[in-house]
Amino acid sequence: MTQSHPRISKAVIPAAGLGTRFLPATKATPKEMLPVVDKPAIQYVVEEAVTAGLGDVLMVTGRNKRPLEDHFDRNYELESALQKKGDAGRLAKVQESSDLAMIHYVRQGDPKGLGHAVLCAAPHVGNEPFAVLLGDDLIDPRDPLLQRMIDVQEQYGGSVIALMEVAPEQIHLYGCAAVETTADSDVVQVSGLVEKPEAADAPSNYAIIGRYVLDPHIFDILRKTEPGRGGEIQLTDALQQLAEDDRVGGPVHGVVFKGRRYDTGDRGDYLRAIVRLACEREDLGPDFRTWLRSYVAEEM
Repeated sequence: MTQSHPRISKAVIPAAGLGTRFLPATKATPKEMLPVVDKPAIQYVVEEAVTAGLGDVLMVTGRNKRPLEDHFDRNYELESALQKKGDAGRLAKVQESSDLAMIHYVRQGDPKGLGHAVLCAAPHVGNEPFAVLLGDDLIDPRDPLLQRMIDVQEQYGGSVIALMEVAPEQIHLYGCAAVETTADSDVVQVSGLVEKPEAADAPSNYAIIGRYVLDPHIFDILRKTEPGRGGEIQLTDALQQLAEDDRVGGPVHGVVFKGRRYDTGDRGDYLRAIVRLACEREDLGPDFRTWLRSYVAEEM
């Protein structure tokens, strides 16, 4: 039976990581500002939240993340220079990022893990369900995963996580969910969660990817969650408690995603994401695909 739950309006984007896998590029530049074609990765994530109707965005940042704030702020000197040149196209692109959403910032003073970063959002979120979007996962706008997750949360209450089937030999790279089927083919009920298990210990090949819609009771659990894997406060551990006992905070469901996802957290996948997105661009794709075919033919 369909239930009525508070409408989600807020998104939280943890962005305090050091980006060590991309050193030395991230020595002075936040990893979230690395360009994916001609936009920083973080802008794709904010655009996804806004498209799903979440115009109130909180970024959880850390030291050396000031460029994030600058990117989503106005740059009057640059705008003035573009106006004087009559460059309306580039002016619109510059203004787009500052007009996207109402963006707020809070610092995660100590890098204590994803669970701690989410907990930093508690004063802003209050007693409302909210979305969490990780910047390493870019979801193609043609595959509205976040909107589907919001719909599922509004139907069932509780929390909703994004799941994707991966090869058994890859499951150790992800959080993993034990699941039970529901009446919806793309929705499962989550009965357990394990953070980065070995293949032999994994309850399934359903991996958690970087989208969550969370019940605010998660904050109470995170406040009591001890550091887990890697000495960090794991969001997966808190969700495990909700999955075990849904009397407070509701059940945990998963939306099984089969659409287009671009992983920018790994150097190789980051490069593949750029190539795929560039190939699909109307302004870049035709020439780029022609060059790419030629290059691959020469290398082969």
